[in-house]
Order: sequence, then C-alpha cells, then structure tokens
Amino acid sequence: MPNNVCHFEIGVDDLEAAARFYANVFAWGIAQVEDGSDYWLIETGNEEDPGISGALTIRFDELNPTINTIEVSSVDHTARRIVEEGGRVLAPKVLVTGVGYVQYCQDPEGNAFGIAEFDKSEQSETDKSEQSETP
Repeated sequence: MPNNVCHFEIGVDDLEAAARFYANVFAWGIAQVEDGSDYWLIETGNEEDPGISGALTIRFDELNPTINTIEVSSVDHTARRIVEEGGRVLAPKVLVTGVGYVQYCQDPEGNAFGIAEFDKSEQSETDKSEQSETP
C-alpha cells in the first residue's frame, strides 16, 4: 500500500465564512457533517477528477493550521515507527465509524499530520454493492 496523502484539514476560526470562501474561490463542495459538529467535509473534485477529500475544522494549533493525513496499513504500527524515528504521537487513535482509525502525530521538526487506517470491510462492502449494481 502506498503511503499517500488521502485527506486534509484546514483549521479556521469561522467555519461558515471559510466554507463560503473555499466554495466560492475553488468551487469545492462543502457541507457540515450530519451530527452537527464543528467539522465540515470538503470534496475538491468530481467523478472524472476526484481530487483529495478534506475538511474544515476549528483551529486548534496556530502553528499547524493545515493537517495532511496519510493513509497507512496500520495506525498502531505506524505510530510506533513515528516514535522510533523521533516523532511524537499527539492524540490517541480515534475510531471514525464507517471509515476506520485516525491518529494525529508530529514529525521531529514539529509539523503535525494525521495517519489513517481505513476499514477494509467497509470498503469491501461498498465494492460488493457497486459490483452487484453493474450490469
């Protein structure tokens, strides 16, 4: 599995104003998550050119306003490697229902980033349903 950037988060102070800005400037689709939390999902592309998914969230770190998330095969294994190589784990891993696990870390230079382990069973179910719809 390549360790590709798969998601980004932009920390902002005013979610609605930031959503308008990015939607108007870049024509991104932006919508608040269904549970009403301070997390607004961003779709940067379309079916022909998917882009990278992202989100707007409340700023929690002035030094790291944008967080890139890297897809990994194992959050636990990667977190251990990050620490072994001089980085830090900033927060416990979090289960995102229907998605998988996410954890925030920091490189030795102080740059924050996320790592994500996607739930392959969810993806498998999606793949199966897409295949059953294909004539």
